Amino acid sequence: MQRQSSIRSFFQKPSPENHNSGDKSRHKLPSQKFFNGGETRHEFPSQKSFNGVATAKLNNSTSKAATSPFDEIQGTDTPPEKAPRQAVFDDLTPIDDKKISVFSSIMHKFVKADVNNNVSQRNQDNGGSSVVCSMFDKFNECKEMPKESTICEVPKNEFNGIRNQHFSVDSKSDVNALRPETPMGRPFVSHLKRMQEDCTNSDDRSDLNLTNTSKRVKFLEEDSKKVIKMPLDVSEIASKFEWLHPSRIRDANGRRPSDPFYDKKTLYIPPETLKKMSASQKQYWTVKCQYMDVLLFFKVGKFYELYELDAEIGHKELDWKLTNSGVGKCRQVGISESGIDDAVQKLVARGYKVGRMEQLETSDQVKARGANAVIPRKLVQVITPSTAADENIGPDAVHLLSIKEGSCGVDGSATIFGFAFVDCAALKIWIGSVSDDASCAALMALLMQVSPKEIIYESRGLSREAQKVLKKYSSTGSMGVQLTPMLPGFQGIVEVKDLIQSKKYFKDSQALWENLLDGVTHHEFTLGALGGLIDYLSRLMLDDVLCNGDVLPYQVYRGCLRMDGQTLINLEVFHNNADGGSEGTLFKYLDNCISPSGKRLLRSWICHPLKDVEEINNRLNVVEALTMRSAIMLIVAQYLRKIPDLERLLGKVKAMVHSKAILMLPLVGKKTLKQRVKVFGSLVKGLRVAMDLLAVLYDEEHIKSLLSKISDLPQLNGHGALSEDLSQFEAAIDSDFPKYQDHDATETDAETLSILIELFVEKANQWNQVIFSLNCIDVLRSFAAIAIDSTGSMCRPSILPQSSSNPVCQNSKGPILEIKGLWHPFALRENGVPVPNDIVLGEDTNGHHPRTLLLTGPNMGGKSTLLRAACLAVILSQLGCYVPGEMCVLSVTDTIFTRLGATDRIMTGESTFYIECAETASVLQNATQDSLVLLDELGRGTSTFDGYAIAYAVFRHLIEKVNCRLLFATHYHPLTKEFGSHPHVSLQHMSCAMKPKSSSGKDFDLVFLYRLASGACPSSYGLQVALMAGIPKQVVDAASSAGEVMKEMIGKSFKSSEQRSEFSTIHEQWLKTLLSLSCCEDSSFDEDTYDTLFCLWHELRTSYKHSMPPV
Repeated sequence: MQRQSSIRSFFQKPSPENHNSGDKSRHKLPSQKFFNGGETRHEFPSQKSFNGVATAKLNNSTSKAATSPFDEIQGTDTPPEKAPRQAVFDDLTPIDDKKISVFSSIMHKFVKADVNNNVSQRNQDNGGSSVVCSMFDKFNECKEMPKESTICEVPKNEFNGIRNQHFSVDSKSDVNALRPETPMGRPFVSHLKRMQEDCTNSDDRSDLNLTNTSKRVKFLEEDSKKVIKMPLDVSEIASKFEWLHPSRIRDANGRRPSDPFYDKKTLYIPPETLKKMSASQKQYWTVKCQYMDVLLFFKVGKFYELYELDAEIGHKELDWKLTNSGVGKCRQVGISESGIDDAVQKLVARGYKVGRMEQLETSDQVKARGANAVIPRKLVQVITPSTAADENIGPDAVHLLSIKEGSCGVDGSATIFGFAFVDCAALKIWIGSVSDDASCAALMALLMQVSPKEIIYESRGLSREAQKVLKKYSSTGSMGVQLTPMLPGFQGIVEVKDLIQSKKYFKDSQALWENLLDGVTHHEFTLGALGGLIDYLSRLMLDDVLCNGDVLPYQVYRGCLRMDGQTLINLEVFHNNADGGSEGTLFKYLDNCISPSGKRLLRSWICHPLKDVEEINNRLNVVEALTMRSAIMLIVAQYLRKIPDLERLLGKVKAMVHSKAILMLPLVGKKTLKQRVKVFGSLVKGLRVAMDLLAVLYDEEHIKSLLSKISDLPQLNGHGALSEDLSQFEAAIDSDFPKYQDHDATETDAETLSILIELFVEKANQWNQVIFSLNCIDVLRSFAAIAIDSTGSMCRPSILPQSSSNPVCQNSKGPILEIKGLWHPFALRENGVPVPNDIVLGEDTNGHHPRTLLLTGPNMGGKSTLLRAACLAVILSQLGCYVPGEMCVLSVTDTIFTRLGATDRIMTGESTFYIECAETASVLQNATQDSLVLLDELGRGTSTFDGYAIAYAVFRHLIEKVNCRLLFATHYHPLTKEFGSHPHVSLQHMSCAMKPKSSSGKDFDLVFLYRLASGACPSSYGLQVALMAGIPKQVVDAASSAGEVMKEMIGKSFKSSEQRSEFSTIHEQWLKTLLSLSCCEDSSFDEDTYDTLFCLWHELRTSYKHSMPPV
């Protein structure tokens, strides 16, 4: 009963005075301007909408048709209509006389005055259905509209009742469905679901009848009793501007989207149309036609509005109500000043570029200039996912990357990629170049290291291979990347230099040419990429980044352990292979950093592990010292938790220098000034905490001396020291901005703050020095925390220099990798207990030992996990971190190559076997003696014979030609026979056991022991793993029978293969080489001959030892 009363009160007929007054309840009938688009509705548009649709009033004096589509464009400066709508009380006699509808008392609200009967007559002529004909009809169903015709638009999800005389309403209809739909009131629907629904229903929305709606409201004509078709929603009405229609849209140069040179960032607007626009329209469309890829918010009074195509996006993404009340009566959505920041943040987070056109004067200033004066507006800000610099972007660096591809060399075979990328939050720009091969492995490494949110490149300026790499990277990881081709191409080296000097970009540009480019090769490609980046940032109104940013060189490979992009993916360094997230990655394992800038430095270190033994040991010394001083680690952690992101705060402060234009804007300027006071105050106070931390560490002389070898520690005390300078800025903050977190800014504060910032930025290099030292301490403390809190044993690695380049001389020590008790740091068993194993590659303390491990074992036996653990141990060692194991000795590795897993790339047309061969080709072309190579199940992507042949040839080439440290896992068991006696190969396998299922002992379960054992594994146990995976037992039994038949058919070949270890094809080739040497008079032997003689000597010595009786 209570619910019924509330429902009746909801539909209670309003009093006459409320009906004629300006009551703003949800039942208020909107003014005629709502339907004509002349009045802007802000707040929540759906709440302002009317809960029904009335027949439009027909009046010859007010229904004049426009002779031109542009005659009605009058702008938004007209006052709102004051006259109330006329309403008549139509005959509302219900169809069902037995029961009066609950809507009877409010039906008069849904009927407008109709002085003519033309509408009713036309409905009868059309079979009883109302023909909805919009002047912006995208389907062109109405070719011509009579002057006396009536336009009736039904807003979506609102009350759908239209009758000239009688209404029939389903009494069972849901009352809640009649409430106005608002973003706050409607149930949450995901964006993906909305898009799917839109795509499903977009074919012919006009033919949807009302029997399919949730409201179940039937509209019947009095005579024909036919269902009226629903009119189009406002969001389904095409633009009124013909030049925005998909069939007519063109870019600024008149090109259609089908043209290969079409520029989707621009729009062609006919000049005659632009002349007829109002002043506000011209302001908007003059900017919008150059920024079609940007959602452009247009400031109108105290509201920000989106129009036309942008309004559609605002409607879909943010559920804002779409109306025809924008500038020039176009489609529009809007938000108030208080909600604009959140709206921009949400749109940027969803991948959109968002711009804001602000008013340059207040309304009083405009009135002072004259009655016909127009408020001036200007585009002042464009925010993109790749240039965002607010506090909501998280700790990870946000990069915008520009690349330019070229070739060099006599035949042009060498590919060069020049690049430049920017971190707008930190105000830093890096430039460089990298040489690459046909596989573009270096380009992939650059993308994995930089992790850009957006990549800009010359349209038609990238090779097909480079485009494949970009597509591959865009599908890697959990976050997408925007690919933006630039039209026209990038500028040349001369033009870029002239642009930088004329615009006064990069205040240290003189040093840029004299010192910075000395460490960068291929200047023409590097500066070409930098020029593209400058053009793009200029278009986004980011001149403060270009004027005040620091330009730094960037090396992809030089001076560090080289890992190409595929290696970073295979080893799951930054993204796991399951969902692209960070769980189960090396970065996640090492990331115990507290400060955001420390996390970014950790990522940079992981991308560039060291090769210099002294630098590695310097880091290890600090980690070891911190592990023995747990009290110091606790103090360091307490200080770091109090420090904000100083690196980004310093970047924001530097961007404020000579950036006063935005402070002159009304309202926005005061808000910006308040934010700047907060940023500067937070930076000064944060630096004080950082210096206090450094002072504590300086008191520990041993730790201070160790830190000084890693970073240039700033001088804190003494005359002219940083601590004294910082004290002066602290005093200024305390006196002028005591409540800097929430300061009420005044006009005089702008000048005071500007002076303080200019003085502060003069010592930007010293502040950067403090911040970098703090970041190093944070990362090294993270390494120490891992060593202390680890599940298994951890040890300090012993690092040896790179080995001698002579692979033949037995007396020279080659590369070595020896780890005892190795376990994978973040791939533990279900019980969380690591399983340790010993790996020895190369000469150890007991003398010669093979550098190659040929690993076999059952499927799922842990082969790939062990190989990955060995590679990760090398990375951790050269990072200066402790290693999972009891003891670790290794010589410095120059490159890690990996070939793991089986995958294809359908989008780039690459099969599984092609990817295997491409990754292997990179190994064969670039591996050296000091490299570490990991090959897992090479050759499984093709036929058995081809796969085995390729695996055999690659394996032999690496152990005899390259002679590097090699980890080779395979299921090709004949390889163990061919290379079982090779002096450079060690045979080992992952052990397992067969556990009886029952006492009868007929059925067995395969148990994985994850232990490394000597010798070859007798089988891969594929049938047992198939049972574990769920393949039916009868299928597995059939496979077992087929296998037995196959063995009987080629039994002799199996028996002969078992004897290959005694005299394999390798032995045959060695004997042939020896016989050829006996016939050769020339005594000069090449490297291969020496290697063959050494292998024969080793084989004879081994055979002699086996033939001797035991002592």
